[in-house]
Amino acid sequence: MLLKPVREVGIAGYGAYVPRYRLPGSEVDRIWNEGQAGSPIKEKSVPGVDEDTATMSIEAARNALARAGVDPAAIRAVWVGSESPPYAVKPTSTIVAQAIGAVPATQAADWEFACKAGTEAFQAAIALVGSCMADYALAIGADTAQGRPGDALEFTTGAGAAAYLLGPAEDSLAIVEGSFSYVTDTPDFFRRPYQHYPQHGHRFTGDPAYFHHILSAARQLMASLGTTPADYAAAVFHQPNPKFPEQAARTLGFKPEQTRTGLLCPLVGNVYAASSLLGLTAILDEARPGDRVLLVSYGSGAGSDAISFRVTDRIEERRHRAPRTQAYIQRRKEIDYGTYVRYRKKLHMH
Repeated sequence: MLLKPVREVGIAGYGAYVPRYRLPGSEVDRIWNEGQAGSPIKEKSVPGVDEDTATMSIEAARNALARAGVDPAAIRAVWVGSESPPYAVKPTSTIVAQAIGAVPATQAADWEFACKAGTEAFQAAIALVGSCMADYALAIGADTAQGRPGDALEFTTGAGAAAYLLGPAEDSLAIVEGSFSYVTDTPDFFRRPYQHYPQHGHRFTGDPAYFHHILSAARQLMASLGTTPADYAAAVFHQPNPKFPEQAARTLGFKPEQTRTGLLCPLVGNVYAASSLLGLTAILDEARPGDRVLLVSYGSGAGSDAISFRVTDRIEERRHRAPRTQAYIQRRKEIDYGTYVRYRKKLHMH
């Protein structure tokens, strides 16, 4: 069933953040494969020793607020979706709310659903504003890498954050046309309590997991809205690697030029809960008034959220109020594997 709020809702402001440190894929290949296997991506982002999900969320949120021009005291919800919160017991959302000045008259909560925790928070923010319970709600997707040393994830999981301030359509730079969620119990990826790193479901990862949910959510949303791929100027899909989103786009009937802008995350690695949301920030950086944009997230376990947007005239003036996503991509400092291991605390001393 198509999810559509009673009151029209849109994105009042958006913001991204990507750490400056970069680990080349060739460096991971050198350590684990003697440089013989190659790498699926050029490099991935790595947080510094003083960075975590909370600090990255704050930076992205500040950029979203700068674009929106909204008083933080008007925000009635601060929701952070993440797979790697800095505390096992303590909300990240309260840290962010305090830092941006949204406390105390606000609701705060952390969201979980593997890689689509961010779009879960996004949809909830749409509902809160759309029901007229609030005029503004902040949804954030943020993560840091959790790949096991030597695992395929170590090549592709990076770090970053994307924040969206949802508000009334009349104050929005992109209006939500509708969304559709598709969920099943498909065990493709999981992490048990007390384990440091997640495990793969191997054969479940592709067709029965990622592709089944991404394609089903996208098709049912477009069918409900009466749209086709040709109606969209751009589309962004969850990006666990460079090949999956490209294949999903081709299968649905999107052309390469419709998805190229959004596929920025393979440059910095998949950033879990922020993957598709971070891709959307790059699209909004380039979008024109009247453009339609499709976003489809994916979370292991498994599910997808598909959301359709229509860009408004406000995009032209507001996007210049904060750094563009590509500015964060281009701001880089290369590190070696040893520095990466130290920054990510992968060596446990006893």
